[in-house]
Amino acid sequence: MTRRKLPIGIQTFGEIIAGGYYYVDKTPFIYRLIEEGKYYFLSRPRRFGKSLLLDTLHQLFAAKEPLFRGLFIHDKWDWSRPRPVVRLGFGSGVMKTREELEAHIRYQLRINRERLNIAVGEAEDISAEFDELLRKTHEQYGEQVVVLIDEYDKPILDNITEPGVAAEQREGLKNLYSVLKDADPHLCFCLLTGVSKFSKVSLFSGLNNLNDISLDAPYSAICGYTEQDVDATFAPELPGLDRAQIKTWYNGYNWGGEAVYNPFDVLLLLQKRVFSSYWFETATPTFLVTVLAERGLYSPQFSRLHAREALLSRFDVDNISTEALMFQTGYLTIKKSEQLLPGRTVYQLGFPNLEVETSLNEALLPALGVENVFTDDRLIALPGLLRNNDFAGLEQHFRSLFAALPHDWYRNNPIARYEGHYASVFYSHMAALGFGITVEDASNTGKVDMALEFNGHVYLFEFKVVEQVPEGKALQQLKDRNYAEKYRARGLPVYLMGVEFSREQRQIVAFEYELDA
Repeated sequence: MTRRKLPIGIQTFGEIIAGGYYYVDKTPFIYRLIEEGKYYFLSRPRRFGKSLLLDTLHQLFAAKEPLFRGLFIHDKWDWSRPRPVVRLGFGSGVMKTREELEAHIRYQLRINRERLNIAVGEAEDISAEFDELLRKTHEQYGEQVVVLIDEYDKPILDNITEPGVAAEQREGLKNLYSVLKDADPHLCFCLLTGVSKFSKVSLFSGLNNLNDISLDAPYSAICGYTEQDVDATFAPELPGLDRAQIKTWYNGYNWGGEAVYNPFDVLLLLQKRVFSSYWFETATPTFLVTVLAERGLYSPQFSRLHAREALLSRFDVDNISTEALMFQTGYLTIKKSEQLLPGRTVYQLGFPNLEVETSLNEALLPALGVENVFTDDRLIALPGLLRNNDFAGLEQHFRSLFAALPHDWYRNNPIARYEGHYASVFYSHMAALGFGITVEDASNTGKVDMALEFNGHVYLFEFKVVEQVPEGKALQQLKDRNYAEKYRARGLPVYLMGVEFSREQRQIVAFEYELDA
């Protein structure tokens, strides 16, 4: 296979095809969308290819036949019948006021009029101007209009830490989007994309004909790269890279069907040939960390959260669940689903891959009171402590970690929040280093708090608060419940690690270990 150029940061379909870049064919999904419906909504995290998807649709409806030669849809499309396309997008710029938002909308409406050669009308307000554009375009071209809206929610998300401003932006967008329902006679296809799914009541104001395909299994891979995509399309770029490591680092995003990679990660890895947190580092999730800290985060739970579909789909300025926030922004994904009753599906959520688990836990550490840990010389020694089974050194490492926590952290947080704080520090510290960790690993005798596998050894951790349980119980529970049994068959050495913490002393008071016999 001939090597091609990597389309890093390119969101224009025509440039990718004409410029000789790699392209993963998404037209099978596009063909199905068009054949099966008319109004759609799709939410995906940032940098997953939503803008490229919309541009591909634009060029398809514009009947740019040469661009689609060799793709799935080429022999299935009527190239003799172009349709006019109205495109709106909110991905560029930050609008801090309703006035700035409306100016941005008017600018985009004007750009569409000029591109489509539609004369300026008499409408004075934005909703009337948008309605007039759709109606006149239909009349002038004799074809129903395609409407494509990218990053429909960004003006709200950009102001989400200021609920009053965010609510104003929401009302401004509602004024625009409400036009679409009554414009049905003039439309042949409509797709809105964004990061979050705001409730229809709060934003779409009666636009209840949108088909939300965000969690539809057939469309799980409509954005992103599948395993097959990576192996087939990018085969010339893979030699010299550990294929299993690529999967561990970057695959795993799932919306109810086939798991995918984030394209931004894959393309930068193939260019730079170094594993790094490319997607995560494009935008530090400061708002997310702030919200989690305010709600008393218990970081080990993030790998095993459960939620119903209704909860994952509910997102509003003054009603943002932790699960919905982390799922819709891409920091958690669907690991498996279970239908309890008809219409009642429960999803187990977890980190999609190693990049997100390590990077998010590193970002959370300051909220747990752990500062500058990755500039500390002790960090370099930690893998060696485990590799050499230097448990005395390991105990001292964590005692030093807790001793460095600022007094203000405890003073400013209620007791209910820091009873699990020590476990969060343990977990997030180890997870941020990239160790393979399983939280609440289940066996036929119960669930061990944390299992860590490293260098051919398994370490089973049980955590206790001595004010709640008498000292000496953590290690004994590991033994009494025979948590090591499920690991013995693998022939790996298993170490039982009982760690006890005092809420009053704010420190580890027992660190016991024993090799399972």
